[in-house]
Amino acid sequence: MVRARTFDERALALQRRGWMSGYPPFRGQEATQIGTARAMADEDWLVPTYRQLALQLARGVPMSDLLLFRRGYAEFHSEPSVPIFPQAIPIGTQIPHATGIAMAADYTDTDHAVVCCLGDGATSEGDFHEGLNFAGVFSAPVVFLCENNGWAISLPTERQTASRTIADKANAYGFDGIRVDGNDPIAVYEVVSVALEQARSGQPVLIESLTYRQGPHTTADDPDRYQRTVDLPDWRLADPIDRFETYLAEAGVVDEDTVAAWRSEATDEVSAAVDHAESVPDPSPNELFDHVYDTPTVRFEEQSTHLPD
Repeated sequence: MVRARTFDERALALQRRGWMSGYPPFRGQEATQIGTARAMADEDWLVPTYRQLALQLARGVPMSDLLLFRRGYAEFHSEPSVPIFPQAIPIGTQIPHATGIAMAADYTDTDHAVVCCLGDGATSEGDFHEGLNFAGVFSAPVVFLCENNGWAISLPTERQTASRTIADKANAYGFDGIRVDGNDPIAVYEVVSVALEQARSGQPVLIESLTYRQGPHTTADDPDRYQRTVDLPDWRLADPIDRFETYLAEAGVVDEDTVAAWRSEATDEVSAAVDHAESVPDPSPNELFDHVYDTPTVRFEEQSTHLPD
């Protein structure tokens, strides 16, 4: 969590000085993402959105890959060490994809599950209904992880849905929905672990992780333009890293020197990742054509000739 927070702080600072064009901060959501990553098996597929950067880091995606993607390079500059789908930028489009991956695993008797990440705003998209409906009907081994921050950009949850909770929506699709304290990494780990076991047995699960992002929706967002005051309990607004550090310190597991050392290590890692990203040559415009078709069509090859080398 400290490593992810250090990355997020540096990435935000880099964007503010023009190093990359845009960035989606995740400060405050580290517990949900790290707890989820630790619950996943190596063979489980991750289907992330643009905000699951802590989860990707914990799953082994290099910091430099995440930075390069934000600078316009191919998403995976290095070879991913674990099964992971490209980040979904449009809201909700990843949900049917995740269900399809899970259905394919079921058809081929592959023993892995899929974790599909989404925000509370995605539950208002048609893709949400389609993906969860297919998952329920076909008993797909998939866990839908909704990080409910309380806001879909400027729209609060109560304007998103008339359901009592987002977890309740699972009832319509014939499988379990559960809420978890998203600022407690141990609680998230336990809930996701159980959900993944259910998913592997053909029982999808929708998890609503109650968290609170402390920064803007993206660096293009100005939260001062809408009401940020929300009626949420203190545990949900509390910083998950401060909260977990206090818990570990009281248990005699860590002290200030330990945490300071972790922050120093993370700072060095981020600096090295930035240096690496700045050393990578600019991509050729023709790389846009490299991974569209397995066998390019004649028309496609003609189009590629119009770009400079």
